[in-house]
Amino acid sequence: IHDFYFLSLREQPIFSTRAHVFQIDPNTKKNWVPTSKHAVTVSYFYDSTRNVYRIISLDGSKAIINSTITPNMTFTKTSQKFGQWADSRANTVYGLGFSSEHHLSKFAEKFQEFKEAARLAKEKSQEKMELTSTPSQESAGGDIQSPLTPESINGTDDERATPEVTQNSEPRAEPTQNALPFTHRYRFHSH
Repeated sequence: IHDFYFLSLREQPIFSTRAHVFQIDPNTKKNWVPTSKHAVTVSYFYDSTRNVYRIISLDGSKAIINSTITPNMTFTKTSQKFGQWADSRANTVYGLGFSSEHHLSKFAEKFQEFKEAARLAKEKSQEKMELTSTPSQESAGGDIQSPLTPESINGTDDERATPEVTQNSEPRAEPTQNALPFTHRYRFHSH
């Protein structure tokens, strides 16, 4: 009980919903590949130790989504019941098919809320680093930050450029709307 209590304090779900989970086909970048055979629980988690927000979904014991929310991520509604976001760390695009427009809107609302919280958390952590680093360590600033943001090339300046990179990848993911009829066919047959 004590161990579970410790874990629940460290990282606990702050919002959960149910959806069919898809990932973009890595070869075509156009078609959706279903990663869950049926609707599964998709949850937002907050890790208080690392001060990060994550989207996690398990199908049995397998994690089919483990996506850390960063300030440059965008959740896009591509139909009344389907939405997607690109995860540059996982090098994929996730898609979620919901049972209703209301569930999609709620998920999108939470995505925006936690994305903003992630941005504020990132700013605070950078302020702390600036305060704790001495002039002699200043040259190592990029090295200190890089483990926290593996997708960045070299510290803060390049991180500011990553939203452009991510948004540039959004149009490439846009043709995935063509796969939406496939998505709905799949969901129809899965019932």
